[in-house]
Amino acid sequence: MTFRDLMLDKVLLDNIQHKGYTRPTPIQRQTIPHIINGRDVIGCAQTGTGKTAAFALPIIHSLGVTSHTRYIRALVLSPTRELAAQIGDQFAVYSRNTPLRHTVIFGGVGQNPQEKAIRNGIDILVATPGRLLDLINQGVVRLNKLEIFVLDEADRMLDMGFIHDVKRIMKVLPKQRQNLLFSATMPQEITALSKQFLVKPVRVEVNPQSSTVEKINQSIYFVDRPDKKKLLKHILTTEEIERVLIFTRTKHRANNLAKQLTKANLPAEAIHGDKSQTARTRALSNFRSGKTRILVATDIAARGLDVEAVSHVINFDLPNIPESYVHRIGRTARAGADGIAYSFCDVDERPYLKDIEKLIGERVTVNNSHPYVSDVPKPEPTPKEEEKTKSNKNSRNRRRRRNRNRNRNKNPQ
Repeated sequence: MTFRDLMLDKVLLDNIQHKGYTRPTPIQRQTIPHIINGRDVIGCAQTGTGKTAAFALPIIHSLGVTSHTRYIRALVLSPTRELAAQIGDQFAVYSRNTPLRHTVIFGGVGQNPQEKAIRNGIDILVATPGRLLDLINQGVVRLNKLEIFVLDEADRMLDMGFIHDVKRIMKVLPKQRQNLLFSATMPQEITALSKQFLVKPVRVEVNPQSSTVEKINQSIYFVDRPDKKKLLKHILTTEEIERVLIFTRTKHRANNLAKQLTKANLPAEAIHGDKSQTARTRALSNFRSGKTRILVATDIAARGLDVEAVSHVINFDLPNIPESYVHRIGRTARAGADGIAYSFCDVDERPYLKDIEKLIGERVTVNNSHPYVSDVPKPEPTPKEEEKTKSNKNSRNRRRRRNRNRNRNKNPQ
């Protein structure tokens, strides 16, 4: 199937071709027709599979590529500034040569330019919850004529505590509207929320919710906590690593690690929620351009950071939320490329590894060929292995029962 088979407007097809794409990804192929037909949709696919284009393309098609209004007809709600900016970039690419206008609003920067863009008239608004609520309360943003509402990375909204803000925003939206919910994972809380505002939605689940990208080579390094920095420097200096994203659990550790790497002649920058938006944008720009090949981040970058040619992801700290592991390593192996994910695990993080392996349904390969190996624990069985063990046990029990019955028949009392 090609994009032409999806019956998209010719202007959109030209823009897609200009972008260099010819065939839709599975999530795009399965959701775009439903969205064009006005259906509510739940789209669930692993990160890096083209979810943004899956809703951006049909929204532009549905709003009409030859008309422009002075009111907001589509709203995309995003959990982070970086993701909002990237969604805005994709709308800019796909709406090229159309009169449709869009803008992106988020906190951490002055609101005057954002307010001016809205007052000049836009069709599509991409926003983070906090800044959107501020501008709604100030009367700058009016959503009474909204036609399409998109909740992107819904599970991240839950993780970041935005659900109450989302509910407040939904209260001011028109009741008659099309609703689209996209996410890489779908915890029960999000499923419950979806039932509150989606109407007979089509559910599209391209891959198992928490599966990891098959092209990512994953490995775990058991290491004592004091040796983690030594191991990291060892990997960065002995392996060919083009561009690496390193995840820590705290902002302080991200800053500290970036400084220590830079002192060791391994220039690095940090990105997290306490950084100013200017600093975050600069660090991300340097990383994208290749000026900086090492970016140290907290989970703020696990979603919404779409950088081509990230060859490696390193979990300096294992996440205590297993779903975050899926999103972190999904920053590599983008757009069909291969990727490598290394994870460091000290003794206190072993329960986190157990939860991760349970979630992804497979065991992460252990790497013992490094100079800082700590005691390797006996691996816990994965759900598949537990199921196989249970099945084997049941088979043995059945054989024993058959043998007992056979013996009774041979030797009746």
